[in-house]
Amino acid sequence: MSSPPLSIVVLAAGEGKRMRSRRPKVLQPVAGRPMLDHVLETARQLQPRSIHVIHGHGGEAVQAAFPDPDLHWVYQAQRLGTGHAVQQALPHIPDTHQVLVLCADVPLTRPQTLQALVAEAGSGVSLLTVVLDDPTGYGRILRDADGTVSGIVEQKDATAEQQRLSEVNTGVLCLPAGPLRRWLDTLDTGNAQGEYYLTDCIAMAHDEGRAVQPIACADPREVQGVNDREQLATVERACQQRQARTLMRDHGLGLADPARFDLRGTLTVGEDCFIDVDAIIEGEVTLGDGVRIGPFTRLQDCSVASGTEVLAHCDIEAAEIGSDCRIGPFARLRPGTILAASARVGNFVEVKQARIGAGSKINHLSYVGDARIGADVNVGAGTITCNYDGRDKHVTQVDDGVFIGSNSALVAPVHIASGATIGAGTILRDDVAADSLAVDRGHVRQIAGWGARRDG
Repeated sequence: MSSPPLSIVVLAAGEGKRMRSRRPKVLQPVAGRPMLDHVLETARQLQPRSIHVIHGHGGEAVQAAFPDPDLHWVYQAQRLGTGHAVQQALPHIPDTHQVLVLCADVPLTRPQTLQALVAEAGSGVSLLTVVLDDPTGYGRILRDADGTVSGIVEQKDATAEQQRLSEVNTGVLCLPAGPLRRWLDTLDTGNAQGEYYLTDCIAMAHDEGRAVQPIACADPREVQGVNDREQLATVERACQQRQARTLMRDHGLGLADPARFDLRGTLTVGEDCFIDVDAIIEGEVTLGDGVRIGPFTRLQDCSVASGTEVLAHCDIEAAEIGSDCRIGPFARLRPGTILAASARVGNFVEVKQARIGAGSKINHLSYVGDARIGADVNVGAGTITCNYDGRDKHVTQVDDGVFIGSNSALVAPVHIASGATIGAGTILRDDVAADSLAVDRGHVRQIAGWGARRDG
């Protein structure tokens, strides 16, 4: 017998006052993405006929963050409870559908868990439960003497005996749309919070003789909700540990300490990659075979080819790094940086909008911006490309095999042809011909007896 069509309702209208933030709660980030984005990604993996997002507080900002055409947005003008919220979506859902209810502030539920829940419901009712050491704040699962689920009682309405129960409602339920419509129409607000509880539908289903199938969630982290900053931090760490396990187990990534790894985007790795402690990966990052990333390094939207080593305390953003390069420590590669194979960028070097040729070295204390550096170029310590005249940026062109002495200032636009040498301390304003020596400094004068005259 084929399963009924599935519609998903995502509850995302809460104000999230305990977050103490101007940002809507469902837009708070987990692993670099809004919580709601995690929930929607999981929902889509179930291939539902429709996804309905109930929004309220900060709804314009939430919709603007998700312009996806497959989402149907439903406004809940008054926050009158979870039952009232789901009721707003039902006019858009046929009676023949199953309705899976998800919470936008529960971002870590796995698709496999929800697939099992939907399959267990069939055309009936199922709910996801979990046993907690401290169930405070959660609705308790009520069972008959034979173990049948008979209802859910919210924390504020529970008796002292009921509050001792440790099996709780996660907020994730699957119900048939037709009966659900009828049950919601009969809800009342006779409870401690004066709201229409969606969870009251479980008792209604039981009273009609419908079987309510509980699915126990083995890992409480899957159903951890977020109401404040502390819970957000807990969910963030659980998400990071899940990502770390997946990368190590399924992709062979070496991590010095999985508890000190942060991925806030997508990481693609080759064989034998290693990431040391407290590295942060943001956006789309690709590491080739044998890449090593040192501690306290940030990589954002960049690619690092095979055999390259990034030492400690580097910051790399929107850069393309070739094979067998060596970067850092304390190097900064800004957007538009391209390093060819075997290039070196050393300590306290900043590179921006520059192409660095194969085998070239910028090892110490330099700024190279808006530059085209050829192959096998040596850029001495303290070299600066003076690329900005106060109004416009200009390009420095350095051809293959050039040697630039320490403490040089290259005033762009300027072109240094292949094989040329720039003497240390030169302020270069004019182009230099191939195989030439450019030196810009006066003779050193020595004045005898200066110390005595100075102290005189």
